[in-house]
Amino acid sequence: MPIVISERFAKAYAKLPRHVQRKVDKALRLLDEDFRHPGLRARPVEGTRGIYEARVDRNHRLTYERAGDRLIMRTVGEHDKTLDRP
Repeated sequence: MPIVISERFAKAYAKLPRHVQRKVDKALRLLDEDFRHPGLRARPVEGTRGIYEARVDRNHRLTYERAGDRLIMRTVGEHDKTLDRP
């Protein structure tokens, strides 16, 4: 599935430390290969419609939505902050 990076995601990504950015890059590769990859632990964000979260590492998550044949990356960052405003 093609991945589309939103402006909000790009800004949040730019603020992350380089070592976390590398983990995000890996998560994006996995999403591109198979958005159901078990290593991502992807699941719907509670209280939303059509927004999903995927695990970057223990403390970071990214959120995305499916739009037709594309995945739109919404935001990325620390677990709680990211899921408060997915």
